[in-house]
Amino acid sequence: MTVKNLTDKSADLYIYGEIVDNTDWKWDEYDVMPDDVKGSLEKVDGLETLNIYINSPGGSVFAGLAIYNMLKRNEAKKIVHIDGVAASMASIIALVGDEVYMPSNAFMMIHKPLTWVIGNANDLRKIADDLDTIESGLMQAYEENLREGVDVEEVKQMVNDETWLTADEATKYFNIEITKAVEVTASASHLLENFKNVPKTLLKEDKLIIPKMNDKDKNQFIADWESAKKTDEELEKIKLQNEIDLLNL
Repeated sequence: MTVKNLTDKSADLYIYGEIVDNTDWKWDEYDVMPDDVKGSLEKVDGLETLNIYINSPGGSVFAGLAIYNMLKRNEAKKIVHIDGVAASMASIIALVGDEVYMPSNAFMMIHKPLTWVIGNANDLRKIADDLDTIESGLMQAYEENLREGVDVEEVKQMVNDETWLTADEATKYFNIEITKAVEVTASASHLLENFKNVPKTLLKEDKLIIPKMNDKDKNQFIADWESAKKTDEELEKIKLQNEIDLLNL
């Protein structure tokens, strides 16, 4: 989590990566752990306003809930901007805002929690029950942020079906306002590819959104993004070479 434009009254916080547990390895410097958020909030304690910019494919349920609750407890006015995509757990975090804004070409995705498990029939039944319990907790966050008159059962069905919402659609169900479209939509396609109904525009080559910031921070933001992209390309080359080596065994 990156803190920018810190003043005596406000700060900009950027959640621009996958949501991961504190014990997970960060494959990308933009990945966000609960400890990252905790440290950032300590830096901005006592401010009047927090501007939170989100472009995330989601990630860990429990890490996301921890982040949501930490932000919720902060007494500053929270203004959230969904810059590109708020998918999965990122959709929950986005709704922490007292005000939530979404460009007309951005996306939000809601779905049932999922996991990977190895075990016997009893293990699988328990995991299914646990996932249902987790889902009920997530639904509480969605229900608390529904527009007046929206039937929660309709949202439950969308969660069941893995639903991708445009800004127009998201504002019909949640307390979100549409803003002017940004020029391009950034995505973290390595995780988005795990979902079923991803809009094709998000699975194209990653593009960069440059949030509002001063020139120095903007140049550093671009440099960090280009560096992370090169790292991704190197990892893909290593993966391909490993596959070739296995074929030659």
